[in-house]
Amino acid sequence: MSKIKITNSLVSVEWLKENVSAENLILLDADMPPVTHVGEAITDSYIPNSSRFDFDHEIKDMNTSLPHMLPTPEFFTDEVQKLGVNQESAIIVYDHVGVYASPRAWWMFRAMGHENVAVLDGGLPAWIKAGFETSAHLKPKPTQRGNFKANLQGDAFVNSAYVLKALDDLQFTILDARSAGRFNSVEPEPRAGIKRGHIPNAKNIPFANVLNNGVVKPKPDLQAIFENYQNNKLVFYCGTGVTACILALAADQAGCKNFSVYDGSWTEWAGATATLPIES
Repeated sequence: MSKIKITNSLVSVEWLKENVSAENLILLDADMPPVTHVGEAITDSYIPNSSRFDFDHEIKDMNTSLPHMLPTPEFFTDEVQKLGVNQESAIIVYDHVGVYASPRAWWMFRAMGHENVAVLDGGLPAWIKAGFETSAHLKPKPTQRGNFKANLQGDAFVNSAYVLKALDDLQFTILDARSAGRFNSVEPEPRAGIKRGHIPNAKNIPFANVLNNGVVKPKPDLQAIFENYQNNKLVFYCGTGVTACILALAADQAGCKNFSVYDGSWTEWAGATATLPIES
């Protein structure tokens, strides 16, 4: 089969089945254990010919105590080349609960300048529900490196200084992907030592609001969710920068063009030694 070009940030399992033999297709299992309950994870199956993309332990900034922060372009390039990824690769990322961790991997590739990447809608559960073949094992790392080269996009992921400057800027809207209970300080944070509350002036769109049972909601529903923010520069955050990327994917599907993810998210903003402003 000839090479393919991905034209949407979200693809169906039927699309993947139809294109699974494309010579430039790379399948990446980007699963991560949920911090909060989002559904049952499938632990013993994979989509055939998948490689592991582990942003929780391996492909991350090793020089910070914050979880799974974006690494340098050089580190990302090295790790991704080990997976056999090329500049022309069409990458599909998926996870084991539906749509949860995979958007983080999608946004990492986008942040590193690779546009030919998409999330598998519904992930492994949707693949299995459709009756498609699974494998009990991941694909071994290839013996030949790919030629992938990262090209960091400056504002795909942003830091606390960027968010602090955006707090009172009417051109920005800060959107929190955590649950309403955590946003409103009535539920404890799942990580020890993190204060309750939210970033001042932030709005709350719990990531579950853009999903239906692990599948991204239809485009008209997403457009309705984001219609009040379409003209603003959006900054998404969550607990650790994972579910914020679900909102980024949903915003992309809704047609939003101007958005970033705050990488350190609430774990950095409200850490025990942090002195950044908090609303409760």
